[in-house]
Amino acid sequence: MQHEIVSPIPLLDEAGNLTEPGYAKRLLPVYDRSKIRGGATRLKEWDYYLVMNDHFALALTIADNSYMGLCSISLLDFDTQFQVTRSPMYLFPMGSTGLPVTSKVGDTAASGKGYGIFFRNDGHRRQLIAHMDKFHDGKDLDAEIILSAEPEESMVICTPFDKPGHFYFNQKINCLRADGTVALGDKAYTFDPSDSFAVLDWGRGVWPYHNTWYWGSASGLLCGVPFGFNIGYGFGNTSAATENMLFYAGKAHKLSEVTFHIPRRDGREDFLAPWTFESDDKRFEMSFSPVMDRASLTSAAFLKSDQHQVFGRFSGTAVLDDGTVLEVKDLMGFAEKVENKW
Repeated sequence: MQHEIVSPIPLLDEAGNLTEPGYAKRLLPVYDRSKIRGGATRLKEWDYYLVMNDHFALALTIADNSYMGLCSISLLDFDTQFQVTRSPMYLFPMGSTGLPVTSKVGDTAASGKGYGIFFRNDGHRRQLIAHMDKFHDGKDLDAEIILSAEPEESMVICTPFDKPGHFYFNQKINCLRADGTVALGDKAYTFDPSDSFAVLDWGRGVWPYHNTWYWGSASGLLCGVPFGFNIGYGFGNTSAATENMLFYAGKAHKLSEVTFHIPRRDGREDFLAPWTFESDDKRFEMSFSPVMDRASLTSAAFLKSDQHQVFGRFSGTAVLDDGTVLEVKDLMGFAEKVENKW
């Protein structure tokens, strides 16, 4: 069962629960913080952009997780296996970061000593600006990226948790064209819109303390046509809808359930060995050849985040709603497993 939300609705009722669990292809539910009832310290809000091509990637995050704020910058070079992530944290923002209540328009900014990230969205294009002193080997990082050609449709999901007042409201926008440069000292990484794409992960919700999620995403071109996908599961009650979708020529095509098959060796997950993916409706059948594991483990007091964001190339088949079969070969993207206690 995949329930589609087809008209604008309030996201939450007066008890802070979702009015209509399900998925949409546009940002139809309206988010109102005044209706949140699950506890001020359980609210998590973030804007995450990943910009990439076949050779390198930039990830930027601004997050206000009530008792903990985060600014994160990751730079990855797949050809040389270079990767650096810096994630300054600050205590008890409690919503003061001021993330927008809609992804359609609005600015997001956060800064601290020696760093700053700014996302500007005027409703027509998105501008990403970032700076960090001494990002790597004493060299400063500066980035400015313009995202344009936003597709007509995207993935929007309203997922309840089995706890009153807890929910996840999320939009993933794939296939944004990226144009700009990241400078690390005197080395420049240039994103060209002919071969560089971005995804926005826009998340708002009241989460339980312990959860694990699986997420995969890719954006690129198939015979000159923009194509991408969003796959994932692992948390919340997805009986009304999953977040699995294909995107082709600006249109979204809904999938049912997709399973990640992460290989194991010596009783543990081997993230850099080849993965496979399959959907219960046989519309998404992919192999995945890892190139790099952006692994991160944070554990302090009652907080824990164990992340494996694995970048690599997808090959296989994807079937659109009308039965059209798309052949995918070596499409660069990522798949991840993340466990959080937050």
